[in-house]
Amino acid sequence: MDTPPYHPPKKYSVRIEGHRTSISLEPVFWEMLSTAAAVRGQSINALVAEIDAERIRAETPPGLAGAIRIWLITYEKGGWITPAAP
Repeated sequence: MDTPPYHPPKKYSVRIEGHRTSISLEPVFWEMLSTAAAVRGQSINALVAEIDAERIRAETPPGLAGAIRIWLITYEKGGWITPAAP
């Protein structure tokens, strides 16, 4: 079994609606984000802006990096995962 690509988060610069911001993501998540954007025919900035808009509408919005990780995991599984009721 291969070892997962453990690596601490790195800062990446993105633009959301013309504003520069940085996000801290592990390189494996950045690679997943880049791949998802390419598959969808979007720039990374456009995809991050879409994820940001979705997260802001959430009842309890996570931070942007956390929202990106959650989005990537659900995207990889083929759609949104409906959480179980508490």
